[in-house]
Amino acid sequence: MTIDRQRNAVSEFFAGTGLLLRGTGLVLRSPRLLLLGIVPGVISFVIVVAALVTLLVFSTDVATFLTWFADGWSADARRALRIVVAVAVVAGALILAVMTFTALTLTIGDPFYEAISKRIDDATGGARESDAPWHRTFAWNLVDSLRLLALSVATSVALFALGLVPVVGQTAGPVIGAVTGGWLLAVEISGVPFNRRGLRLRDRRRLLRANRALALGFGVPVFLVFLVPFVSVLVMPGAVAGSTLLARRVLGQPYE
Repeated sequence: MTIDRQRNAVSEFFAGTGLLLRGTGLVLRSPRLLLLGIVPGVISFVIVVAALVTLLVFSTDVATFLTWFADGWSADARRALRIVVAVAVVAGALILAVMTFTALTLTIGDPFYEAISKRIDDATGGARESDAPWHRTFAWNLVDSLRLLALSVATSVALFALGLVPVVGQTAGPVIGAVTGGWLLAVEISGVPFNRRGLRLRDRRRLLRANRALALGFGVPVFLVFLVPFVSVLVMPGAVAGSTLLARRVLGQPYE
């Protein structure tokens, strides 16, 4: 029974990845949809990369500030500690950068991504949309994004603390970060199709939690791709399209 559950989880994980690939393919076949999604991504990318580069440049200073108590240590011990802290700071910042990019892009490009999601819905059987006006949907997206961003900050702090643990932090940290970041991205990006249906953050958390392997199969690849400069801008429209297919599947709607 346990083996069957494990096999089913693996199957669902790859099914989630398949939804991402299919959504990306649909967008790539439509230059108009691709262009709609790229514009807000470029703006967000410039802002987030500028902040991340600034942190990288001053990562040594940040590590020194955070380890003030080691000023009296031997040079080797002090240097080793600050290298570990600098690495932990950068690792935590990467998750925060990915989530900030996503939240900022979805907020700036809300009308664009609504259009992409609607196009995918229409192509796969349609969907009953909320009667809420666009400004209310926009407000929902903004509030939910801020809540998830706050959660990503807490996650980054936890991963920073884990990164301070020798060996374990450098091995388990990236894996935990990818899984956690993937889950947060699945919840974040799927907000576009779910909010169009009048379903809020608590609703999509419940639905995705019931399909956790499927959601992780979608979100973990997105997280890993978003770590690659420039690629995140191109993938974002496909991720929104894929999240629409993900929403349709967990809601029991046609998605082929």
